Amino acid sequence: MNHNQVALFSKTGYNLMPREKMEHIGVSALSNEELLSIILGSGTRECNVFELSRRLSSFLSTETSVPTLDRLKKIRGLGKVKAAQILACLELSGRFILSDKAIPVSVPEDVLSRLSYMKYESQEHLVVVSLNSANYIIRVHELTTGLVNQTPVHPREAFALAIEDRAVSVIFAHNHPSGSLEPSSEDMSITRLLCASGKILQIPVLDHIIIGKSGFTSLCRCFPEIFESTFFK
Repeated sequence: MNHNQVALFSKTGYNLMPREKMEHIGVSALSNEELLSIILGSGTRECNVFELSRRLSSFLSTETSVPTLDRLKKIRGLGKVKAAQILACLELSGRFILSDKAIPVSVPEDVLSRLSYMKYESQEHLVVVSLNSANYIIRVHELTTGLVNQTPVHPREAFALAIEDRAVSVIFAHNHPSGSLEPSSEDMSITRLLCASGKILQIPVLDHIIIGKSGFTSLCRCFPEIFESTFFK
């Protein structure tokens, strides 16, 4: 993002419509719901495009494979034509982008493409990335959306979805809306608690990543002694 784009985003970023946001800031700045709203184009009599995108995003976040047309059509407000549009996009992404190119997560950078949307969020979001035995991503789950500078989480909720996924290990990540990449004392405390909980559950925490507008911080890289299992030898 160049200087003019930064200035534009700082001044009007949260008022831009998805297509304008993509044009001026870049596609990575859009949330999942905003990307889906561009694909859908419009809403229905039942709900506007943003509500429909929210429903669709919520549905897709729980899927482990490309859904069928019939399953997509069960989403309230999503008719046959729009369901077909979404299914076509999912299939193409698998053929041209993901097919034969998926790689196991071996360093923190490998997971960032799935989390880049977080850097422009105005509130703090905490997600858990569940991994299988080969370190491939199973799913990315949003756990909490908090205030501007905090998002509390209990270990019980933090690991519940990973257990459902039968995850072998997990990575946690959250964004700092301030842009700071420095871990706070609260970040360090919750990381220690999550790592201790993961050890008990035998689902080791491989990293806790802090995402900001200018980059990221891997707590595993900075404080490997906290983690039972790490990426780094």
